[in-house]
Amino acid sequence: RGGRAGCDVAGGVCVVPPRQWRDERLSVGLPERGMKMKRLSSVSEDIEFTFTPLVVLELAKDTNDKAIEWLTQRIKEKKHLGGAHLKIKPLDDQAGNSQVYLLGASWRRLLVGAEALGLVKEYQDGTMRVFTYQNKEDYKYFSGDSYDFLTMAERQYIIKRELENLRAINETMVPGHPQAKLYPGKSIIRRLQTSGLLLQLYPLHNKTELEKLSTIWYKHFHVALQPLNDIEKYFGQNIALYFAFLEYFTIALFPMALIGVPYYIFAWEDYDKYIIFATFNLLWSTIVLEVWKRWCAKLSYNWGTLLMKRKFEEPRPGFHGQLGLNPATGRKEPTYPNYKRLLRIYLISVPFVCLSIYISIFVMMIYFLMEDLALSYNNEVQSFFSSILIFCPSIFYAVVIEVMNRIYKYAAEWLTSWENHRLESSYQNHLVLKVLVFNFINCFASLFYIAFVLQDMKLLRQNLAALLITSQILNQFMESVLPYWLQKHRIRKIKKKLHISSIEKLPLADQIQMQGEMGQYLGTFDDYLELFQQFGFVSLFSCVYPLAAILAVLNNITEVYSDGLKMCSVFKRPFSEPVADIGVWLIAFETMGIISVMTNCALIGISPQVKELFHINGIELVLLIVAIEHALLALKFILALAISDIPSDIRTKVARMEFESLEALKRKQIKEADESMEMEEQLETEKTWEGKKKI
Repeated sequence: RGGRAGCDVAGGVCVVPPRQWRDERLSVGLPERGMKMKRLSSVSEDIEFTFTPLVVLELAKDTNDKAIEWLTQRIKEKKHLGGAHLKIKPLDDQAGNSQVYLLGASWRRLLVGAEALGLVKEYQDGTMRVFTYQNKEDYKYFSGDSYDFLTMAERQYIIKRELENLRAINETMVPGHPQAKLYPGKSIIRRLQTSGLLLQLYPLHNKTELEKLSTIWYKHFHVALQPLNDIEKYFGQNIALYFAFLEYFTIALFPMALIGVPYYIFAWEDYDKYIIFATFNLLWSTIVLEVWKRWCAKLSYNWGTLLMKRKFEEPRPGFHGQLGLNPATGRKEPTYPNYKRLLRIYLISVPFVCLSIYISIFVMMIYFLMEDLALSYNNEVQSFFSSILIFCPSIFYAVVIEVMNRIYKYAAEWLTSWENHRLESSYQNHLVLKVLVFNFINCFASLFYIAFVLQDMKLLRQNLAALLITSQILNQFMESVLPYWLQKHRIRKIKKKLHISSIEKLPLADQIQMQGEMGQYLGTFDDYLELFQQFGFVSLFSCVYPLAAILAVLNNITEVYSDGLKMCSVFKRPFSEPVADIGVWLIAFETMGIISVMTNCALIGISPQVKELFHINGIELVLLIVAIEHALLALKFILALAISDIPSDIRTKVARMEFESLEALKRKQIKEADESMEMEEQLETEKTWEGKKKI
């Protein structure tokens, strides 16, 4: 290739001449198809290095040359010198007006990083164990030249963590940028992000693996389970667990859908005959989450996250305050008094949430006024137009709810960031709480009002159908259709600009630039929120609209394909994040399950069948329903305790691994003690001989 580095953006394989790669800004060409690069069999040698670009780092165009030189030097330096010991190479974009760099690491460096992060891999005996570099040959599928022992998602995660752990030593600022202050122990990458010098840091796609995953995942419609293991290998555990939960929830909806369709057909006009379906809802909402916990534990064990140690959380990039000393780490970092944060929460955030809820209820009352006007007009005119008009208030209200939800979410994100939480987990918990409280009131308040105040089951069915269908259509459009159309438009502009017929022929620099211009995937927050709302619609009031379950199933089947499309073709590839469960969302779903028990008991209590069966007054009926509701809640908690969250076979494997780890630690301590005693005896013997010689 005339001395140039050969590179395959898809496969991520580049061969860089040892002398050139240090001294030149290399342009990278694409190798011919089928061309393979040979790797040294010994992972302990890095004399000949096959550069594999895994991560892209883009700096601002006005970044000072001194800052760039300092950053690249810190990235390349050995770990004991305070560096990340990674490989970094500038990308030649021909125009020369961007600061884009490719990051990679040697095979040995990745293995050492895997041990440092406590990644769990499958052992020769089939158990999952924390990876250790010293015993690497004892792990299944490991061989000296097997680059696939670590998935690409794991390799990119290792590089990301090494960059995040890159800290200032004696620097007081980023060279050439006095406004970007540093102090010993400060994360360099986080400072570059907050100061606007680091524009993007994202993992590269692997075109070959991406095409293979897309084909078996969403490109062809087929009745089959999702390739969760392939998704986990490519995108990581956090993305794979979301799709696993989406798949599980969809399958769990099938019994309700099968019961709901005939129930809907044969009892369509009889709105009061919902007591049987409400009873089924009670059982379904209780069992479905307990079974998910077991399935989640099994997946997490197989993916190696159930046994991973909880990582020490660093301050989030947006956290600010006066410089102080962290007593746990001994490092300097920003500090912010907790009482100030609490004042912001209780004096600003809580009143804001209450005001938002008040506005939501006010809008709801306007909807009911519009509903009354439409019904009055229909009763007077009795025309085709008036019969259509009575559905307009519900549809309009459903659209307003979705708009209010999105506006409130942006406000909640700003407010939570302003509260200045130190840890990302604390930030996420407060954000989820704000959003869920408002969304619950905004989406379900009208349903509760219709069901228990107006007690109009016909209007409840109409309102529920309008809310469910409208929210599904809007979510599909905003989350998948619109981003996909924008990406297609962007690709057409690139083709027209470069006069090419296919993006497959794009040079490496242009392919990376195209990936960099893709939208940023903001995580699974919105996806889980959509499922949370759907779970509420189905578990709370589907007894009066049995088609809710089948509509949810159809939406989720479509969601699998649309979400797969946006992950592979619309957004930049996200970094993997090892997680063992769906986190705070499980608490949210369990809370909704408890509310669904209360709601369905109340619906049963106000049904005419129960009133006819029990010839008692209103107060006695309320007491009876409350007693039944308490009994069912007690049964729910008993079931939660009786059904173990982790299957017995997984518990046995975990216990065995912990036992073997303790035994290995004992053997290591005994060996170290024996070696220490031997050294002491040897020293005493030498002293004795020296004393005899002197005598």
